[in-house]
Amino acid sequence: MGARDVRSEFLPDPVADDVLERILRAAHHAPSVGFSQPWNFIVLHDQLIKQSIHDLHQQANADAAEMFTDKRQNDYRQFKLAGILDAPINICITCDRERGGSVVLGKTHQPEMDIYSTVCAVQNLQLAARAENIGVGWVSIMDKQKLKTLLKIPERIEVAAYLCIGHVSHFYDEPELQVKGWQSRIDLVDLVANNQWDF
Repeated sequence: MGARDVRSEFLPDPVADDVLERILRAAHHAPSVGFSQPWNFIVLHDQLIKQSIHDLHQQANADAAEMFTDKRQNDYRQFKLAGILDAPINICITCDRERGGSVVLGKTHQPEMDIYSTVCAVQNLQLAARAENIGVGWVSIMDKQKLKTLLKIPERIEVAAYLCIGHVSHFYDEPELQVKGWQSRIDLVDLVANNQWDF
């Protein structure tokens, strides 16, 4: 049973503080390059702030729809792609690219490893939430700069993920976009090569 992105299934029931703390603790215990732990977690409950973020999403979502054509655009417009207002908790996970100093073990030749580390924290959060029977929806359709301004995030800090968290009516057995015919899972055999790139 894997983590499934949740969009339309959120319930209004509050998430208990101890459950939220376990989920955040799991995220905080993700592996990180040079043990830099570059993440921070902004937990949002306030409906007015969530409404402003929902408005950002709606604007970006309308722009995104125009990038598709014909049937694909129509299908896109049928999807609900965020549960910002429905989920009782939203969490913005950031990456402090200066944490650990100017030279960080493991970043000397791949400076983007701090971003990857933060995404490991996101996945830990998703898996811990699923173990608690809590749904998570990752909202990527939004202007990050406007989100940073709204949440007063310093310019040097990167937004890695904006997540909606809450109890759900149900989980899909397969990814929702697969169930609804948007995309099929690629066969593993088509994605694995031995010893060198051979695709």
